[in-house]
Amino acid sequence: MVEGGARSARRLLLGAVGFAVTCAALAVGARGARPAFLPSVLLAPLEGKSLAHAAPAALQSPSRAAASAPRPPCPPEMALVERTCVDRYEAHLLEQAADGSLITHPAHQPPEQKRYVAASSAGTKPQAFICQVDAAAACENAGKRLCTLREWYRACTGKPGTLYPYGPKYQAGRCNVAKPHLLSMLHGANVNNWTYANFNDPRLALTPGFLASTGDYAGCQSSEGVHDMVGNLHEWVADRVDSTLRSKLPVAAVLRRRIGRHTGNGIFMGGFFSTLNQHGEGCTFATAAHDPRYHDYSTGFRCCEDAASTNE
Repeated sequence: MVEGGARSARRLLLGAVGFAVTCAALAVGARGARPAFLPSVLLAPLEGKSLAHAAPAALQSPSRAAASAPRPPCPPEMALVERTCVDRYEAHLLEQAADGSLITHPAHQPPEQKRYVAASSAGTKPQAFICQVDAAAACENAGKRLCTLREWYRACTGKPGTLYPYGPKYQAGRCNVAKPHLLSMLHGANVNNWTYANFNDPRLALTPGFLASTGDYAGCQSSEGVHDMVGNLHEWVADRVDSTLRSKLPVAAVLRRRIGRHTGNGIFMGGFFSTLNQHGEGCTFATAAHDPRYHDYSTGFRCCEDAASTNE
């Protein structure tokens, strides 16, 4: 994300202002005011690099920036989908240290009382074990936001509006889906013996052959270059379950029957590495059975933001 240029570097700096957030402490959708200036204390190394090293010359020289080409609508790590910028890859977390520097957080459950910034890049293990509330906070800290359900669905289906990112019909091996049930392999097949701790066992994100690094499944991308929206990890969206859910996407019958009972729950989309079509095929896969503070080895996210005007 650091390599993303001036806009990405500025967004990371903006994300350094505020307090640590946890699932129990933050309401989804709360957007704090951004500072009107950048305190000098925030000019700290980003992932071990100085700002001057990490950012292009345009950031270092306002006169050169003014003479540069028009501002692109999205930063490099995001794809333009209609009027929305969407992370090309499922997000991982950068942990902010006391000196303001950012280090990559492993894919296991993020400890509380830490501040995290969402990042998106190829070849990284995406963040599992994250709840909707903390996913929203990490996007906010990066100067972005969780995608709405409609934005997520449009990015998944691509310009052609197909059921899968790559086309209208399921193709085995294109996305990271339909793997064996790893939880059963590690904790036994009796579902009555499973605990919440079992669902958050770090080994579930570390066992080779299951959770893939971003972009490993090259064929699992949309026409606009958004990867892994089906499979790998479920992805939280900003919406909560309510009566409008049916109008936002083609809701599978299994979910349509449960909407009233699940009002207020969070929503995650796309399935993960051990699912196929249990809650809808391809881009229509939606789970609405969990509280916004729920997390397990299957839950991840990506961020969105409004596209910038090219005339700025």
